Amino acid sequence: MDIRTLGRTGRSVSAIGLGTWQLGADWGDVSEADARSVLDTAVDGGVTFFDTADVYGDGRSEKFIGSYLADRPELDITVATKMGRREAQDPSNFTLAKFREWTDRSRQNLGVDTLDLVQLHCPPTAVFGMDRVFDDLDTLVAEGAIAAYGVSVETADEALAAIARPNVASVQIILNAFRLKPLDAVLPAALDAGVGIIARVPLASGLLSGKYRVDTTFAENDHRTYNRNGEAFDVGETFSGVDFETGVAAAQEFAALLAAEPSVADFSTPQVALAWVAQQPGVSSVIPGARNVAQAQSNAGAGEVPVLSEGFMAGVRDIYDRHFRAAVHPRW
Repeated sequence: MDIRTLGRTGRSVSAIGLGTWQLGADWGDVSEADARSVLDTAVDGGVTFFDTADVYGDGRSEKFIGSYLADRPELDITVATKMGRREAQDPSNFTLAKFREWTDRSRQNLGVDTLDLVQLHCPPTAVFGMDRVFDDLDTLVAEGAIAAYGVSVETADEALAAIARPNVASVQIILNAFRLKPLDAVLPAALDAGVGIIARVPLASGLLSGKYRVDTTFAENDHRTYNRNGEAFDVGETFSGVDFETGVAAAQEFAALLAAEPSVADFSTPQVALAWVAQQPGVSSVIPGARNVAQAQSNAGAGEVPVLSEGFMAGVRDIYDRHFRAAVHPRW
């Protein structure tokens, strides 16, 4: 597993991390035993970076991680959490008092005095222009509640605004073979500024596994059912905002690219899709989720995929240009 520095945090993290939204909610039910098995499997595969949020299962994901790490004190795991979704998405709610309330709750859930990394959880766009918000985050660092802070964003413009802030340590953004816009300006700017990039939704909510058909259905409490059109939150978080049927067809084309890449013959389609993200210059860690041991093993194994050829990279861009650029590029 490749180990990289997570931007201005200075922490070393695995190139393939673990997103833990699945362990909290919104992907169907995951038992506590299954959650622990996923964490064990990820760690055994070399994963040293967990990403969570205070609203994943109303703290359930944070509590799973806190309990797990309390039982495994020998592990050196960096945990990133998020805050800002416990209130209405009004910029006036992003105050020092609320930040203290939210981080205190996360510290209790995770069982730590100082949070490794706290990210604003896709806040309203106006927040990126509010100096007071970032001054308040600096206060939390000075007080020892958090060691570093970053921002999770929906758009490339928001990412660039965050990167320009002098103490933002990391930016989390959707990046996968169906969402290429961050390659244009965001990743180069992050590299120049020394800001870490955490790539989320790297499999386009499972589309890039190549396993879905147009008639595939998901559980009622899975966001791939109830947020298909952005009913609950930004539609870009579900299947990366792409049309499902188009995504299924494009995923089959992505899988076909593997046949012309002999070096990846021993790897699965989702592993290569994750590796494609991890191999983009400027990416610190990729955070696929996992609902079971098999998925966690597969994800960690993506860290062993050899460097992909220029021809493969060109093939990915061709798929994007034909299927998604017109609909996706201007929006996010």
